[in-house]
Amino acid sequence: MPNVTFKGNPVKLAGTEIKAGGQAPDFACVGAGLEVISLAKTAGKPRMFSVVPSLDTPVCSQQTKKFNDQLAGLKDKIVCYTVSLDLPFAQGRFCSAENITNMQTLSDQHDQSFGKNYGVLITSLPVPLLSRAIFVVDKNNKVTYAEYVPEVTSHPNYEKAMEAVKAVAG
Repeated sequence: MPNVTFKGNPVKLAGTEIKAGGQAPDFACVGAGLEVISLAKTAGKPRMFSVVPSLDTPVCSQQTKKFNDQLAGLKDKIVCYTVSLDLPFAQGRFCSAENITNMQTLSDQHDQSFGKNYGVLITSLPVPLLSRAIFVVDKNNKVTYAEYVPEVTSHPNYEKAMEAVKAVAG
């Protein structure tokens, strides 16, 4: 597993580290309409999963807004999701208030399977959170980019993530 810290303190992550070149694992998250969304239900186009601890924090908010802006010209070629343990209602409120239209939200509250299967579920804090990460998956469910941000409160590498997105979007 990658070494990840939260505010400088090491945290434990459940699951297995995902690497570029491997197959994307399945998951069962809840979408905005309270339907269960699996990897298969996201299929058809390449996808980006932008994983954040909570949309109610400044870095997570900035990350989602930045990707939303950068993805505007690609929304017909790729589907992008923000994944967190926030409830779908809070995710919807955030997206409405911040005019997020190029990203969809997935709540991992259902069974935390995204966090476990992608190796981003932090288990060593008083409450479970997802570690900050970016995964780009092609239309055949192959992971083409995986970034585990070493410090949860830091930003991901937006430039490399967008290069990976543009590469799978064609």
